[in-house]
Amino acid sequence: MEELTVAQLAKDMRYEGFLLVRSAEQRVDKKGAYYLDVTLCDRTGEINCKVWNWSGLETPPPSGSVIKVRGTVQEFNGRLQLRIELWRMAKPEDGVDMQRLIPCAPEPPETMRGEIDRVIDSFESENLKKITREMLRLAGEELDFYPAAQRMHHAERSGLLHHTTSMLATAEKIVEAYPFLHRDLLLAGVIIHDLAKIDEMQSDSLGNVADYTRDGLLIGHLVRGVSRLDEAARSTGVAGETLALLEHMLISHHGEPEFGSPRRPMFPEAEALHWIDTFDAKMNEMLTIQERTPEGAFSERIKYLDDRRLYHPRYSDDAE
Repeated sequence: MEELTVAQLAKDMRYEGFLLVRSAEQRVDKKGAYYLDVTLCDRTGEINCKVWNWSGLETPPPSGSVIKVRGTVQEFNGRLQLRIELWRMAKPEDGVDMQRLIPCAPEPPETMRGEIDRVIDSFESENLKKITREMLRLAGEELDFYPAAQRMHHAERSGLLHHTTSMLATAEKIVEAYPFLHRDLLLAGVIIHDLAKIDEMQSDSLGNVADYTRDGLLIGHLVRGVSRLDEAARSTGVAGETLALLEHMLISHHGEPEFGSPRRPMFPEAEALHWIDTFDAKMNEMLTIQERTPEGAFSERIKYLDDRRLYHPRYSDDAE
């Protein structure tokens, strides 16, 4: 029998199969009893799970591991939840297909790296070429597998590259529509804007984020990105206006102080970067939710989209 995916789960279903552990934490309920709170996933999505018959003496499964579970799908506060009755760690002889479990970017990392290199090669500004390439060098090989987020948009293996290349495609069209924009500056901002997320999150080579790092919690990728940019500037000799503009684009790309930006965008390329970033993130979130929601149905409430429920249209005039 074919194993169900997370996207196919529905209330009152029985489930047995292998899933990847995103997080697992021992907790205590109001009566003082131990339970295990787990988030499990496959490449189609994730689901919160509870193990109620938990002794408190066992060790929770580590993030990035694969476990076999058996249980019943329930609904809690409008969201699906798996009540796990039995579980065990996966064994080599289980022959688990990891391609089924790991959310991955639609293109291999080398293809996306090649697209970024092509864009940089097209820059007319030698200073922007030099400093952008140095920022990629500082990011290192981890860029090949890092996700763009722990839970929200592009939370997948190579998701940071996926987010970057999608934004580059949008930015090229924006420049066509608004030719007064400085193309090289905007595209350089797109390429470097999130590179410091590699310092912000703890990710394994599968793209599974266990938690935020000390650097991520105390500093954050906007501010750490500026310090990396200054390091790249010293190495390449880039200074003056070019450096100041890129620094501002990094610290303003979240748009508003409540979203972590010390400054709001103060010139057109910075404003464009902010909206391209926001647009790409929202589109990716909506696509992910749509893929796990049947046509003609509404999703659960999505915390990251202002607690909205999303509708999956049938896109047909014949739909009732």
